[in-house]
Amino acid sequence: MTTGALNLLDYQDDDAFDRHFSPRIKKLSKLHWSPMAVVKKAAEFLAPSPGSRIIDIGSGAGKFCIAAAQHCPESEFHGIEQRESLYLTALRSKVLSGLDNVHFMHGDFTELNLNPYTGIYFFNSFAENLYTFDRIDNTIQHSASLYNYYTSYLYNILEEKPSGTRLASYHVSENDIPICYELIATDFKNNLKLWISR
Repeated sequence: MTTGALNLLDYQDDDAFDRHFSPRIKKLSKLHWSPMAVVKKAAEFLAPSPGSRIIDIGSGAGKFCIAAAQHCPESEFHGIEQRESLYLTALRSKVLSGLDNVHFMHGDFTELNLNPYTGIYFFNSFAENLYTFDRIDNTIQHSASLYNYYTSYLYNILEEKPSGTRLASYHVSENDIPICYELIATDFKNNLKLWISR
């Protein structure tokens, strides 16, 4: 990762943000990290008022949380990532950003209590279990059974969230979202879907 603090210009487009990443992370960026335009649209929806607390499931190198935290400074953005190398990359990016409303955790989201969060961002981090190409790396297990387990677990958690919970899903099938969530809007060729629990 290059040195030097992030500044507001780094959040204007994807290339500017990505320049702080290592060559390996830059290579992964276009496929695995959310585009800046998607981040801004999702953040505005997930944080409609000050004090919102958002969790990004599978936060990778931290791009969504950091850019969203800058865009919505009166809300908190938390990310959980099971790959230690990506978690450490996210921590370094947080330090460079100078933001105090962004936080990262290393671990499996199934071990996390999601009750404190008013909103959830989910760019389908489970999908790599179904494909052998374009995986981030092989430091974690991959299998169709893991995909089914994670998808089912998240579905059940979403069902338990209270009315008014906001969800932004990116590249996620509508069939994987409980029927208690109302689809409010779609964008980016229907790949970004914005939901509110009834």
